[in-house]
Amino acid sequence: MSFTSKTPEFIFENYSHDSKEWFQQHKSDYEKYVKEPFKEFVEQIEPYINEIDGKISCDPKRLSRIYRDARYAKGKSIFRDYVWYTFSRTRENNTSLPAFYFSVSPGGFDYGCGYYFTATPTLVAMRKLILSGDYSFVCAKEAYANQNVFSIGGDLYKKDHYPQEPDENKIWLNRKNIFLFCESSDFKTLYSKNLAKKIGEDFKRIAPVYNYFMKAEQIRED
Repeated sequence: MSFTSKTPEFIFENYSHDSKEWFQQHKSDYEKYVKEPFKEFVEQIEPYINEIDGKISCDPKRLSRIYRDARYAKGKSIFRDYVWYTFSRTRENNTSLPAFYFSVSPGGFDYGCGYYFTATPTLVAMRKLILSGDYSFVCAKEAYANQNVFSIGGDLYKKDHYPQEPDENKIWLNRKNIFLFCESSDFKTLYSKNLAKKIGEDFKRIAPVYNYFMKAEQIRED
């Protein structure tokens, strides 16, 4: 089944109650309104993901947990106010790889491509590719410039480390972390049967950015 208004409603209610007992009493609603729609979404978007990188896993079982890890939940709510799925290769050599992601919350949905945390060796490799004019970055920069869905995110250094570079390069060079993201409160799209097609096509538009990230992973020096 597709996402419906019951999906963000359940996420909000569960987060508001913040109770394991309440969750267990309403677990069937979680299965019906959250887990099953995500499963269908992952299955529908898989062909688009495979076109980008056939090694990316599209296993619905990899859906995020709705509750926090008890080791890191001190002083926080037990349950999260959002649920997400990350499309990525399985970890290689214990390194974090770039990923596509899609998440749903009471406020809508967001999706994008990049890193939750970008390792320093990866950032160094990315900058080398930029400064050398590598074709992977040229394609990534062009793909980003030719779309109006995603914005570039990630903390910036307070000081410009590359004053001689053009502005279109600086927005990539001067970051401590990097990702592309889109945040939307368009519930009509979220509940549409064409959601996976729309997100999949958007992901394909920024596939060169993913390829650039992967090129950096291939040349990074740990």
